[in-house]
Amino acid sequence: MFDEVNGFIRAKGAEYDAKKVLFSDRLFAQAKLEQRQLAAKYAAIAGARKDLAGDDLYYLGMLHWVAENMDGTAEALRKFIALDVAEPVRQQTARSIVIVVLAKQKKLDEAETLLAEYLKTEPSKLTEKARIEGEIAKAYQAQGKFAKMAPHAEAGYIASKALLKDAASRARGLDEILDAGMLVYEAYRDSGERGKAEAALDDMRAVAVETTSPSFYYYAVDQKIKFLVETGRKPAALQLYQSALKEAEKDFATKNQQNDVLSRLKKKQKHYALLGEPAPEMPLIDQWFPGKQKTLAELRGKVVLLDFWATWCGPCFDAYPHLIEWQQELGPQGFEILGVTRYYGNIGGVVAEPLAETEYLKRFRTKEKLNYDIVVGKDQSIQFLYGATALPTAVLIDRKGIIRYIETGTSDARIEQMREMVYKLVAEK
Repeated sequence: MFDEVNGFIRAKGAEYDAKKVLFSDRLFAQAKLEQRQLAAKYAAIAGARKDLAGDDLYYLGMLHWVAENMDGTAEALRKFIALDVAEPVRQQTARSIVIVVLAKQKKLDEAETLLAEYLKTEPSKLTEKARIEGEIAKAYQAQGKFAKMAPHAEAGYIASKALLKDAASRARGLDEILDAGMLVYEAYRDSGERGKAEAALDDMRAVAVETTSPSFYYYAVDQKIKFLVETGRKPAALQLYQSALKEAEKDFATKNQQNDVLSRLKKKQKHYALLGEPAPEMPLIDQWFPGKQKTLAELRGKVVLLDFWATWCGPCFDAYPHLIEWQQELGPQGFEILGVTRYYGNIGGVVAEPLAETEYLKRFRTKEKLNYDIVVGKDQSIQFLYGATALPTAVLIDRKGIIRYIETGTSDARIEQMREMVYKLVAEK
């Protein structure tokens, strides 16, 4: 039963290939749901048996794991671990999964005890170590226990870097090392250890050079520039930006790699210049509805999110539910969203005058249930001023009128990042 569940996604992919249908993100998500449902069904069937023993307990636990039944996973795998005849590799894998479950359930004392047992037992896998340490680090992070978070984040990062030596794990290793490195950075950032936080980002940059990854390189530099600004060191941040432009040409051998880094950094130049500075007033506003037009100076004392968007922008739609939720929850605490757009001269590809486009924007706001004001610029002046020519772009302004966050694009990670910053700024008085 487990083999069928474990191979379910591959079988679905092959099925779609045979039909010449693209295995899209939507179809993949549907396949993952069906896999979980099948795993839950088989776990219920297997769990009802009275004669389970040995590897049966292992595979029952794995079925629960795929089904995302944490309690069922831990119960079955703990029984398997306790068996004297348990196969060592599977026993260690079972330990690693139970540790992850305990971390997710915030049972950190139990997780630490089982981790110590895992580390003194052979064999162990780098992939398992990286995941275990990362999950425990995240659990401590959620509790605000950054001193306890840091050593686990460091251990996870070391394990992730070691994965890079394995060619078969290289692509996966790069993804894991980025996440692990950020956990190290965040642990030291949030505990106020600036030097160690910067050292984590510098090490990530060095790994990016070693692995010839322009995107990883850019990410590490970008994070450090923003950290320097956030900690009141804007001149150092801008100096780092200029030096990174020069060093990228030395750090990467090919023009394509160099240009990749340079292109990414240059696109952020306007944002870096604005971060930590007073938010400039928006010029050439033509419409502001349904509320009354205000200046940003009049909004001082509130946390303001400028959401640059357009009705034709697909990624903008992904952010709407979150924006609506934040405005509803945090509005009474002094949070205000302004949806900033402009006239594009058409509606659905049909030429339209400003008056017709305004009425369309009002209907659009009602249809999408946007609970914040819409600002319509006469032209691109506001977008140029804020470096928001790519959509969506979010600009967060604190209660003192200082720009604290500017990012472009929408993804789960970006939304979570923005959520954290929104709540942080609202909490500041």
